[in-house]
Amino acid sequence: MPPITCVADLRTLARRRIPRALFGYVDSGSYDETTMRANAAELARIRFRQRVLVDTSGRSMATTLVGQKAAMPVAIAPTGLTGLIRGNGEILGARAAEAAGIPFCLSTMSIATIEDVRAATTAPFWFQLYVLRDRDFSRAMIERARAAACPVLVVTVDLPTRGQRHADLKNGLTVPPRLTWRNAFDLATKPAWGLGVLRGKRMTFGNIEAYLKDKVGLMGAGEWSSNHFDQTLDWDDMAWIRDLWPGKLVLKGILDPADAAQAVRIGADAIVVSNHGGRQLDGAPATITALPEIVRAVGERIEILFDGGVRSGQDVMRALALGARGCLIGRAWLYGLAAQGEAGVAAVLDLFRRELDITMMLTGTKDLSCVSREILYAP
Repeated sequence: MPPITCVADLRTLARRRIPRALFGYVDSGSYDETTMRANAAELARIRFRQRVLVDTSGRSMATTLVGQKAAMPVAIAPTGLTGLIRGNGEILGARAAEAAGIPFCLSTMSIATIEDVRAATTAPFWFQLYVLRDRDFSRAMIERARAAACPVLVVTVDLPTRGQRHADLKNGLTVPPRLTWRNAFDLATKPAWGLGVLRGKRMTFGNIEAYLKDKVGLMGAGEWSSNHFDQTLDWDDMAWIRDLWPGKLVLKGILDPADAAQAVRIGADAIVVSNHGGRQLDGAPATITALPEIVRAVGERIEILFDGGVRSGQDVMRALALGARGCLIGRAWLYGLAAQGEAGVAAVLDLFRRELDITMMLTGTKDLSCVSREILYAP
């Protein structure tokens, strides 16, 4: 096998090793994918100032992200269906993050439960909450996250309904799933993937199934959650969660300075500048385009994290230079997981670490806490 030189190499392997429907779920965005493509393209347009004859020995990437020590300014983002990308996928990702010394965030729509991940790891992990119409569900999730000693609750606020993803519809990854001869044949050609998933602890949405007391299976849990996205969700609900949750509170899906300011007012500890990886409102700006204005509006009053199109340590450096405290990575770690399991996730994190280290050296940066726009080339 050729050497893994970048995240794109792992993406290529992932495409070969998991079913078409699941790869499409990971890889695609909503509608015309304009925003998804812009996330990566706008990051790539940012240029660095190369500096020479600067002593950068003793470089440090260490930081804190929402009060938690991190070996580098990167956290694994919450992603749904992860345990179907690879058997026990959430547990494998959490272990890789723990070994790398960075935070891991578990999704409400995970296959493994909060309790599964807690039992399999020693480092505290974050939990991501979707607030559904059934407020008892949200309360139960918060109580379970508290019992698991999760220090951070990440509330995703940009999903009143799912953006249409053409690839999911074409591949039959709907709720409930649609089996066709095409995807049945594709599943049959991925025996290693299938065996790995069958050996996993669960094959349904574990957190939802636990709440519904085993009344539904994989299709039922997915249908229940899709039917319970809440279009009435508002800032009063965020204040309600703030009152319920004693730990650090993060709002994920902020793309406008006015919403960032409101997050400060309700007492959030951090926000994630995010457009859901281009999977929701197609035509929204790239997150790196929105970041500077949000930093100007609230950067001194709240911690700002960033996601969207982050595929390298250089992308992390770009976001830091524009005011982010750290980055969440979604697709990048899923490519590694699909390609090589826990070792693939570890490979992604090592790629990020090495790329970030080299970028620090070549921009004359000794400590990431000092990064600013000064490292960027402005023609």
